[in-house]
Amino acid sequence: MTLLLLDTHVWIWLMEGGEGSLSGRLRSRILAAGQQDRLRIAAITLWEASMLEAKGRVRLGKDCLAWVNEALTAPGISIAPLTLEIAVESNHLPGGFHGDPADRLIVATARRLDASLVTKDERILEYSRKGFVKALQA
Repeated sequence: MTLLLLDTHVWIWLMEGGEGSLSGRLRSRILAAGQQDRLRIAAITLWEASMLEAKGRVRLGKDCLAWVNEALTAPGISIAPLTLEIAVESNHLPGGFHGDPADRLIVATARRLDASLVTKDERILEYSRKGFVKALQA
């Protein structure tokens, strides 16, 4: 089974029960990946989830740090570390990817892990259609 990397919003949906935004087929694929320890989030996702909560753009069911700690206990999910290669690649993505640093790091993580990035972000999906990263539409 392919390794899946969850974009920040997809991770939050899954942990907050908002997976109704995902198709049944995709939700099943994510759960199966978790059962096979093939589910990751990029290290920057922790920062991005915290930033979104601090700015009031998302509401988590509890204190942010407690939420993140609990969300990281979900079956089969683990953090893909920010490596030197990911950090450098995020600034050298082919094809003119946009400038959002978190998105750049998430995309570079997916590329380095050869993972399929699960996202609803249209800019990332368009980048995928150009063949620069594997992505699954959420």
